[in-house]
Amino acid sequence: MVCPRCILVVRERLSRLGLEVLHVDLGYVDIVGAETLDLPRISKELEAVGFEYIQEKDAVTVEKIKVAVLDYLHQLEAGSHETLSIFISRRLGTNYTSLSKLFSKSKHITIQQYLVLQKIERVKELLDYGDLSLSQIATKLGYSSVHYLSTQFKNVAGLSVSEFKELKIPKRNCLDQL
Repeated sequence: MVCPRCILVVRERLSRLGLEVLHVDLGYVDIVGAETLDLPRISKELEAVGFEYIQEKDAVTVEKIKVAVLDYLHQLEAGSHETLSIFISRRLGTNYTSLSKLFSKSKHITIQQYLVLQKIERVKELLDYGDLSLSQIATKLGYSSVHYLSTQFKNVAGLSVSEFKELKIPKRNCLDQL
C-alpha cells in the first residue's frame, strides 16, 4: 500500500469481512482478534483488489524496508540530511548490513538502487505538476547537481528529462511495482 486511497480500500475490504480494523498504515494492519483470522479468506479479498497478504518474516521485513525508503524520501524532501543507512537502521531497529543483504537477495537490487527508482518516480511526478524547475527538483531531492539528476533520470527512465516532458501521457511506474 502506498497511498491513502490504498489504505481506505484495505480498511473497507477487511471491514466487509466483518473484521474490526483498529489501524491501517502503509504495509500494516492491526485487527481485533488477529489470532483467530481466516487468513485464506483475507488473502483472497486483498488479492481481488491487487494487494497481497504477507506473513513470511523476511517478506514482511522487505516490505518494511520499502516503506522506510518512501518515508526517507519524504524526510529528504523536508530537508533532512540523515543518511539512508542510518535512517533505515534506526527505523527498523536492525543492522543496516543485514537489512541490505536481505533486501538485495529478495528484490535483486540494493536498497540504494531502490531509493534511486523511487526518486526518479518522484522527479516524474514533480515534472508532471510543472510547479518546480529541474534545478529546484534537484535541490529538493538532494541531488548534488542538475546534471547528475539528468544523467540518473536518463539511465533509469530511458528518456531525457526533455523527452519525458514532451510526452502527452506521462510514463510513470506504480510505486509498488518498483
